[in-house]
Amino acid sequence: MSRSARLLDLIQTLRRHRHPVTGEALATALDISLRTLYRDIATLQSQGARIDGAPGLGYVLREGFVLPPLMFSVDEVEALVLGSRWVAGRSDARLSIAARDALAKIAAVLPPAMRHELDNTSLLPGPSDPPDVDRDVLSLMRRAIRHEHKLRIHYRDLKGKDSERTVWPFALGYFDRVQVLVAWCELREEIRSFRTDRVTGPELIEERYPQRKAALLKAWREREGIAAADGN
Repeated sequence: MSRSARLLDLIQTLRRHRHPVTGEALATALDISLRTLYRDIATLQSQGARIDGAPGLGYVLREGFVLPPLMFSVDEVEALVLGSRWVAGRSDARLSIAARDALAKIAAVLPPAMRHELDNTSLLPGPSDPPDVDRDVLSLMRRAIRHEHKLRIHYRDLKGKDSERTVWPFALGYFDRVQVLVAWCELREEIRSFRTDRVTGPELIEERYPQRKAALLKAWREREGIAAADGN
């Protein structure tokens, strides 16, 4: 492995962690010696990377250091293409367009060899069979989640019983055959999941709910035993 590739791997490893990581853990992950790790960290710091820490205390990468977007591996390019194509075929119109636009921006800055890999990847998402959900409804739900606003919905449960709910939406799960809104339900006074194809007449309430989205998401993850995105 070239030194430039090793430095890139070190940056990417640090980016995956929000909290300090020990030198021993980093060296093991990168399959290098501690001496080499310390030398690589010093090199990155001299180039402007805001890596805080010291031997024995651990290291963390602060925000503000950006690498050129053209430094993707073939595996990373394939992951981006596959993920973008999956989103484009299974989400609301605005998110679908955003997925295609993001892929086009990435392609514009890739070197020719990488752009060839992007254009000719053989990884394809399977055909989708989405439920009968108005895509504008999904867009409204995403807006409510982003701005931490309440939603008023009419919901029909598995037994066919209708109810009106005021919910605090904080997550939207995308599956091949269904999307699920995860929210705090004021009626049930607990976190509940709502199939979006059973939701009708959603109304955005221009009022922020009293808890932070991150706190609700953390509580739900802990309840369901779901690991956080950064693996910590």
